[in-house]
Amino acid sequence: MKAAIYYNPEDIRVEEVPKPQTGPGDLLVEMQTCGLCGSDLMDWYLKDRAPLVLGHEPAGVVVEAGSDVTDFEVGDRVFSHHHVACLNCHYCRRGDYTLCERFRETHLDPGGFAEYFRVPRENVLIDTLKIPEELSFEEATLIEPTACCIKGLKEAGLQPGDSVAIVGAGPTGLILLELAKAFGAADLFVTDLIDYRLRVAESLGASLALNPSQEDPTKAVKERTGRRGADVVFVTAPNVKALESGLDLCRKGGTLCVFAPTPPDVYLKLSPHRIFFSELRIVGSYSTSHLETRMALDLMRSHRIEAKNLITHRFPLEEISEAFKLASTDKNCLKVVITGGG
Repeated sequence: MKAAIYYNPEDIRVEEVPKPQTGPGDLLVEMQTCGLCGSDLMDWYLKDRAPLVLGHEPAGVVVEAGSDVTDFEVGDRVFSHHHVACLNCHYCRRGDYTLCERFRETHLDPGGFAEYFRVPRENVLIDTLKIPEELSFEEATLIEPTACCIKGLKEAGLQPGDSVAIVGAGPTGLILLELAKAFGAADLFVTDLIDYRLRVAESLGASLALNPSQEDPTKAVKERTGRRGADVVFVTAPNVKALESGLDLCRKGGTLCVFAPTPPDVYLKLSPHRIFFSELRIVGSYSTSHLETRMALDLMRSHRIEAKNLITHRFPLEEISEAFKLASTDKNCLKVVITGGG
């Protein structure tokens, strides 16, 4: 079968690899669609594991079901999460599923950017969902990123009536915007350096969509919030400058959610004095769990959010290298989806 092998950002090859062999509890799924995530573009995050097959936002059709599988059969349309927790360890018992040791050890085989992928037994049991007929395969690729955003809202403790600032209007920033609006946020402020993305944010209900290169977002947000700043700030851009901007946007007693990683050797300079006297909460939100994927599917099925509108480009698996180039360079690009299934 064909799979896209990532060697480095400029070298992604579609090669022939063996089709995965399924065990009694596994599924073999023919990939129909798979979203390209921002983390797929971060070479510092990938280079120590390369070469590898990426793709963790897949949807497809079951073509083989192991003899022990009872909840799925050949022909089912499914989404499978690439990581699942053990549900029994210290972290899991406290609801910190993404910190479970097994969470990062579980993977789709070889990954979503392939003609077929194997869903291991644990993933089948814990976080594989049937896609309802009213949802397209393209929409299903957005279950995982939407679930990540739901978890971010939980970690930040968003309350109805809160004012929310989002630094970075890429796909996750815009999904956070839709969700925050659906969950009752009162004011929604978005900042980005790309005007196209700010226009999309406005169309999705942003109270203010601000370009920091043209105006001071901190001043504008404070003018709208009685000089306080935002109750909750999400930083979706993976750099220190964005984090510094997020801190400036956050009110005293507010919460800053770090929603994108920087390289491990990058540091943010922040005085404990400021944290103490302003009572700031700084939280991280990594990945998502089986709880949020189900919520994401329900929200999409009920049309409380329409994340599918963020899909701007589609490429067949054979052209995945072009997809990576576009996602890295095109200023008018949001969500890119890789298609398969013949």
